[in-house]
Amino acid sequence: MDAPQLHIAFSDILLQKPGFGALLMVMNEQAPIQVAGRHGASSVSSIELKPSERSTRIRYAIRDIMLLAEQAKAAGKELVRLNIGDPILYDFQTPRHIIEATYRAMLAGHNGYAPSLGVEEAVEAIRREANSRGVRNIQEIFVTSGVSEGIEVSMAALLDPGDNMLIPAPGYPLYEATLAKLGCMPVYYHLDEANAWQPDVGEMAKLVNSRTRGIVVMNPNNPTGAICRKELLKEILNLAARHGLVAVSDEIYDKLLFDESEYVPLASLAPDQPVVTFNGLSKAYLVPGFRTGWGILSGHEQEVAAYREAIAKMLRVRLCSNQPSQFAVRPALEGDQSHIALMVEKLKKRRDLAMSLLTSIPNVSCFTPQAAFYAFPRLEISRTDQEFVADLIRQTGVIVVPGSGFGQQPGTKHFRMVFLPPEETLRKAIGRISDFARNWNQ
Repeated sequence: MDAPQLHIAFSDILLQKPGFGALLMVMNEQAPIQVAGRHGASSVSSIELKPSERSTRIRYAIRDIMLLAEQAKAAGKELVRLNIGDPILYDFQTPRHIIEATYRAMLAGHNGYAPSLGVEEAVEAIRREANSRGVRNIQEIFVTSGVSEGIEVSMAALLDPGDNMLIPAPGYPLYEATLAKLGCMPVYYHLDEANAWQPDVGEMAKLVNSRTRGIVVMNPNNPTGAICRKELLKEILNLAARHGLVAVSDEIYDKLLFDESEYVPLASLAPDQPVVTFNGLSKAYLVPGFRTGWGILSGHEQEVAAYREAIAKMLRVRLCSNQPSQFAVRPALEGDQSHIALMVEKLKKRRDLAMSLLTSIPNVSCFTPQAAFYAFPRLEISRTDQEFVADLIRQTGVIVVPGSGFGQQPGTKHFRMVFLPPEETLRKAIGRISDFARNWNQ
């Protein structure tokens, strides 16, 4: 019997010379696999590559929803995007001094590999800002390709397969996806909608087990826009201390605060405890495409020494973060901040408009966000929020994300939307949501 063969027809683009054929012999225990050029085709047997099991567990609702959006667009619907927290998609502009700093860095030749932990200028600027906000005992600062990479690096350095971390529900779905990639488990602690989306630390304590390694706090929270109260942050730190856990604090929206809301960096409350604080340029400094974020590891030096080295190993393997954009960190943190006040003023007006319009819709209620640029309206419907959002996109072209993609109390239904667009766009989009909700078969 002939050995099974696999035929791959290489294109002229790859081969570049007409009539050029290729033969690749791949040896294995069973038979060689023949690979032919575009001349000399032969019958072959097909193979199907099996993806990893971990990939089947990964969900990312914010972007997964775009398949429905593309279908609606193909059907002729005008899309109104309220799904992605990217201010640059709307009428916000990157401050000029941040762009110029990056440009000057490129002209100065900073276009090669950077130190794995980050460019010294950027690292020291991050350190100075953290110190100014009360963060002490900083043992390491590491610059990453957005906070997203920082999350993965810090978790990979901490967790073994089968370990778990406490993460908030609702919360940013990247944490859940990262845990899935690492073969670890998310353990959800629910935020109380009736109590301004605050955590119940008593409930959290009951969730800790022998495989728990850390607690994630998102403050301000995405998707609710809630700020965690100082006394509850202290209780979370006490819980982490009792069980020897790392506290992970995602603070990327810490400068986009409304109504003089009190915000406290978690690490400033416990200088001797292991805390990893994440932040970056994407949101407040309006450069999400720069992919410039950072992590700050603080705590007692001896207690975090091994974890510090584990993070450094992970960072060395991936080489470095984008070097030119790191030269925007110091000008951003220490330069002109006037755009932040203007941004917050604009966002507050849009938040207030969105709240007024959303809460006028039957069967819709919404906590007023204290920070960031997200709203998380609650739906009193009999069907699922996935069905609500899918039909909304198909029928109106308004793109929001189902609340189930962020985690929520069982039995509750929500959707997340951004209030980044101009007032005219918000009126149009929420008007469509209102008309749809009033006529939708619940």
